[in-house]
Amino acid sequence: MNYGEKLKELREEKNLKIHDISYLLGFDKDTYGKYEREYTTIPIKHLLSLCNYYNVSVDYIFNFTNKKQYDKLKSNTTYSSGSRLKEFRKENKFTQTKLAKILGCSYGTIAGYERERYLIATPFLYTICKKYHVSADYLLGRIDEPKYIKKED
Repeated sequence: MNYGEKLKELREEKNLKIHDISYLLGFDKDTYGKYEREYTTIPIKHLLSLCNYYNVSVDYIFNFTNKKQYDKLKSNTTYSSGSRLKEFRKENKFTQTKLAKILGCSYGTIAGYERERYLIATPFLYTICKKYHVSADYLLGRIDEPKYIKKED
């Protein structure tokens, strides 16, 4: 997915070792190391903790933009993607079944995300954002704009 290098770069900018950042945020150091090497997919919950700690956007971590942070980041610490995902799906005239097929999951998974039973899985969020140029931060409810992004040079 291409987020490991950004995590490593941000950690090194603060002169932190893997065990430092994992301790600060309450992660197991071996698990965190796997996130940086992308051996394990980072859960949205941990990704958001890292974004908040480093004061960067999810879009920046995903390498969708060179802009580290958005001006009007919402200050809440719990995010939900259900209504934004549903809005995105309807805007693109996708049924839950069609979106599930695009993502390689069940329509029940999409329904669960939209009903906010759980946060969207990182690979699914990444796939939607990359393919349709929608902001991950927007879908997660962290920002209201920009909704769509283009990589800045």
